[in-house]
Amino acid sequence: MKEYAFGIDLGGTTAKIGLFKTTGELLEKWEVPTDTSNAGEHILKNLAAAVQGKMQEKGLAAEQVEGVGVGVPGPVLDSRIVPIICANLGGWGKHNVAEELSTMLGGIKVLVGNDANVAALGEAWKGGGKGFENMVMVTLGTGVGGGLIVDGHILHGVHGAGGEIGHMTLNRLETEQCTCGKYGCVEQYCSATGVVRLARRAMASFNGETSLDPEDLSSKSIFDAAAKGDVLAKKVLDQFFDLLGEALANVCATVDPEALVLGGGVSKAGELLLEGVRKSFAKYCFHANSGTVFTLATLGNDAGVYGAFKMMLDEFGK
Repeated sequence: MKEYAFGIDLGGTTAKIGLFKTTGELLEKWEVPTDTSNAGEHILKNLAAAVQGKMQEKGLAAEQVEGVGVGVPGPVLDSRIVPIICANLGGWGKHNVAEELSTMLGGIKVLVGNDANVAALGEAWKGGGKGFENMVMVTLGTGVGGGLIVDGHILHGVHGAGGEIGHMTLNRLETEQCTCGKYGCVEQYCSATGVVRLARRAMASFNGETSLDPEDLSSKSIFDAAAKGDVLAKKVLDQFFDLLGEALANVCATVDPEALVLGGGVSKAGELLLEGVRKSFAKYCFHANSGTVFTLATLGNDAGVYGAFKMMLDEFGK
């Protein structure tokens, strides 16, 4: 096995990059801006330049690099191809990322995965899911992402859409459309923006006193108000927990994991989040899944970098 490798987490604003020893030690991490101009035509060139620049700085030859793992914000086919346009990358997509980036890097091998999936693998390897061979990571951020780890490996799915928990249908009567084009998705209620949406709906028919400010609503302000006893905020969170617990119970009935790892901005609510979701999950889960462990993600923004590296190493380092 060669001595070095890279992990890349490609996001809409920046790409986070890590240089690793193939023994698993993270030597250095840094970020480069994601240039989404002209439908993202410079994205792969810039990633190649960032990797080659670090190799030159460290005096590394291509023969010393095992490979590069890349997490991208969209479905991935055959660990190589991004088959659709990625909206938050300026219209970039429909690329054989593995082949194109490998060519730019002079033949260094490249493996590609969905960003939520590789983040889940990172948490399973070094974070909140460490020690669990079968786990589900749920990212509660602007949207709701998911990653399924089965027997220590990412479950990508045939269409690269394994773990798209945020777009399971929770409410068939919903009249507002989700960003995916469907109606009543988990993401519409259980993301950071979803909590705010629930609060706005509740405020429209609430006649009591509340500290919530309709001009300055955020998931954090709602959780903080609930922790201080605000009646409306607690009502909103009860609804949020109920919906999220039902969604996670359905996931567990399908893949039966050892653990559910909660990450993303909403997870900063910590024990308040865990306690609320556990109670709701217990109400909806199939009895065989009642022992599922709930834990918080611990790697933060580094999860994708760790996971991209680990995904690559599991494939190329055999």
